[in-house]
Amino acid sequence: MTTNMGKFDRALRILIAAALAVLAFSTGTLESGILFWVALAVAAIFTLTAFVGNCPIYRIIGLKTCRNCG
Repeated sequence: MTTNMGKFDRALRILIAAALAVLAFSTGTLESGILFWVALAVAAIFTLTAFVGNCPIYRIIGLKTCRNCG
């Protein structure tokens, strides 16, 4: 699997994932609702793609945010 995400993009995804997780768990009303699960799912996907360095949507649209990726 080739890398198609730059360092800034990966760091930004980690920050957004952390913010979504904190938001989901800090508000008591979201824990039983659909927004809780959506926020957790998006946070998990962002975290996974940030650590792997590959975003499937970027591949589909032909976008690369790294300088020297193959």
